[in-house]
Amino acid sequence: MTTVAKVIQNKLGQEIYTISPSATVLKAITLMANKGIGAVVVTENSKMVGILSERDYTRKIALMQRTSDHTTVGEIMTEKVISVTRNHTVEECLGLMTDRHLRHLPVLDGDTLIGFISIGDLVKATMEDQKKLIEQLQQYISG
Repeated sequence: MTTVAKVIQNKLGQEIYTISPSATVLKAITLMANKGIGAVVVTENSKMVGILSERDYTRKIALMQRTSDHTTVGEIMTEKVISVTRNHTVEECLGLMTDRHLRHLPVLDGDTLIGFISIGDLVKATMEDQKKLIEQLQQYISG
């Protein structure tokens, strides 16, 4: 099974977008909209302190009638972030995401953020694994 290390390697060149907890939510959602991403890692002094997702915005701004330009990221971010390491398998990550209803996982090496994977990244990796398995089985059958 493919590991997170391989998924990150396949995403090489894709930037990990971060934002400060003191930034406004408007700045964060503008960043997400401009980059076409659904979540951003919140960092302070180069350390991950949270994550802000579209789901956070919907539940904590829109539904609570707050304003994006007067609320900071730190006020609405998810602080207890579940993360993985490069040694986790795609299967483990998909299970974690399914069980915890997550769409994004930061990848850490100790305290250092080294990647950020989405459920889409993991589905793509799973499809590639299945394609390779089918090709191997076809070669085996046809001799």
